[in-house]
Amino acid sequence: MKTLAAVLVAASFASVAAQEIYKVGKDVSAPVPIKQVKADYTAEAKAQRIEGAVTLDVIINADGKVRDVTVAKSLDSVFGLDKSAVAAAKEWTFKPALKDGKAVPVQVGILMTFTLQ
Repeated sequence: MKTLAAVLVAASFASVAAQEIYKVGKDVSAPVPIKQVKADYTAEAKAQRIEGAVTLDVIINADGKVRDVTVAKSLDSVFGLDKSAVAAAKEWTFKPALKDGKAVPVQVGILMTFTLQ
C-alpha cells in the first residue's frame, strides 16, 4: 500500500510540475492582490539603517496562492530583509490571472520596500 501512495504522490507532483506557467501579457490578465502582507523589518537591519527594496519572482497558482518565491534582486541577505520579504510574499493571495476566461498560473514580480521612519 505504501508503494501505491508513493506513486500517486509522485504522479501528483509531476502533473503540477508539467503545468504551463504563463506571463502576463496580451492574452493573459494580471492577477489582482486580495491579501498583502508587509514584510517585517528586522531589528538588525534597522540598526544597520538598511533601506531599499527586495525584488521577488513568484508564481501565482490558478487558485490565487503564491508558490516558488525567489529573490530576483537582493537588498540584504545578511540581516534578514530578503528572508523577511520571501516569508511575507508567501502569505499573499490573489484573484488569479485569466487566459481565455480560465484561471491560470503566472509568474510575476513583487517589490517589497523597506523604509525607516
